[in-house]
Amino acid sequence: MDISTLLMPTVLIVVLILTFLFILSRFYRRASKEVAFVRTGMGGEKVILDGGGLKWPVFHEIILVNMRTLRLQVDRKNEEGLITADRMRVDVTAEFYLRVKPEKESIAKAAQTLGERTLEPERLKELLQGKFVDALRSVAAGLSMEQLHEQRAEFIQSVQESLSEDLLKNGLELESVSLTALDQTGREYFKEDNAFDAQGLAKLTLITESKREERNRIEQEARIKIENQNLDAEKQSFEIKRAEEFARLDQQREVEMATAQQEARIKTEDAIRKREAEEARITAEQAVKEADIFSRQAVEEKDIEAKRRIEEADIARRRSVDVSGQEAAIVVAKKSEEKSQAEAEAAKARATFVKEEEQVVTVRQTAVASRDKEIELIKAREEAEKQAIDVTVAAEAEKQAATDKAEAVLTESRAAAEKIRIIAEADEKRLEVEAFGEKAINEAKNILSSELISFELRKILAQVAPEIMEASVKPMEKIDSIKILQANGFGGSNGGSSNGTTPHGSNGGSLPNQLVDAALGYRMNLPLVDKMLEELGLDPKSAEGLSALIKERGEATVEETTVQEEAEKSQN
Repeated sequence: MDISTLLMPTVLIVVLILTFLFILSRFYRRASKEVAFVRTGMGGEKVILDGGGLKWPVFHEIILVNMRTLRLQVDRKNEEGLITADRMRVDVTAEFYLRVKPEKESIAKAAQTLGERTLEPERLKELLQGKFVDALRSVAAGLSMEQLHEQRAEFIQSVQESLSEDLLKNGLELESVSLTALDQTGREYFKEDNAFDAQGLAKLTLITESKREERNRIEQEARIKIENQNLDAEKQSFEIKRAEEFARLDQQREVEMATAQQEARIKTEDAIRKREAEEARITAEQAVKEADIFSRQAVEEKDIEAKRRIEEADIARRRSVDVSGQEAAIVVAKKSEEKSQAEAEAAKARATFVKEEEQVVTVRQTAVASRDKEIELIKAREEAEKQAIDVTVAAEAEKQAATDKAEAVLTESRAAAEKIRIIAEADEKRLEVEAFGEKAINEAKNILSSELISFELRKILAQVAPEIMEASVKPMEKIDSIKILQANGFGGSNGGSSNGTTPHGSNGGSLPNQLVDAALGYRMNLPLVDKMLEELGLDPKSAEGLSALIKERGEATVEETTVQEEAEKSQN
């Protein structure tokens, strides 16, 4: 056998294999998970789901079936909106998810009823949309719009149940239905000549108007509530501001009170320091004055002792002269034998009587002088105590000064009591003490209150009132009554000045002129005198008050004159 004979069968087998592979690649069709097919023709109907098969031209026909899930969206809006059980029209958008049931029988039905539309969703939608719309309408007709909105799950389930049996006839399986949009159809798409739309429009109007009223009521209530809340907030804000202002005022008042208290404490401390300094100054001055008084008292005591010795010597001299005279008289009496013994006895008795009378006069004058000195001492003590009380009331700082002054006055009074026989020196001491007291009083007057100043003014008026009254009423003392008719025609009134006086003086002129001038002067001074008398607490219309004042003034003048005469006698 040659090689060609051996190679022929091999080549033939290879050609056959290649031919078979070519035929398979050319006419063999495979099914996938997404696409199945149905082969019809020679050999009958065969559903290829997960395998493959040969498709011989002319002998076989293949129909592809889409096994994927398809989403078909159905929109019913505006005029095509669904009509609910309450005759309302709603716009609905629903999505249907369906597929060919993975069974050979269902695939065969789908291939038979739908053909290759399963591969084209839009064409499949055109075919099945009527079923979807019918299912949506039938279910929506049994529910109101509110139920449709509130019971979406039941609505979808009802649509699925109504479509499942019908879709199985086409080999389809409805996986789910989604209601993606649900809303009321606009009012403009309701037809008034449509019975369903007319009922729905009436209900829509009723609902919208009632809801508008309710919305308006809610809005007004909300507005009122907001305004009330704003008002409450404003009130709270005002309360807070008022509380803040009160707190600020309280704090300011506390600060001012603390400041005032601090200033008061400072002023009090300053016053205490000033008072202490003033007391120290007054104490020092008082010590100096007391030392001066003691020194002057010592000098005066020496002078008094010297004068006393001189007076004793003078008295002894005069007594010796009197004794010498008496002795001479006795000698003359003895020598005068012509005089009778009775005359001598009478003369002796008369001398004795005169001597005793002189002694009585001396005792009386001594008692009067002692009584006057005791009265002066009591008056000095009362004046010192009164001045001390006045100074104490005027200011606490002058208390010690007043006490020291009273002690000084008392010391001076005691010194004056020891010098009873020397009235002039005692009066001089008293005057010095009074001058010191007047100085202290003048210093205290600078801080006197208005009541004390008024008292001092009345005191001064009381001192000068008698002279003013005396000068005012003196021209009227001898006049019983006055009647003035006309003063211009009397003699002596044509010349002189305009006030009725002559060129020779104010007291010149005739008697009528003098009477008129005195009367006019009295009337001019009368209001001033009445006012001063009222300030003194006297009744200007009562003569008793005026008489008492003049009497007191006269007694004071007589007493001063007596004291001055006694002083002059003592000095002489």
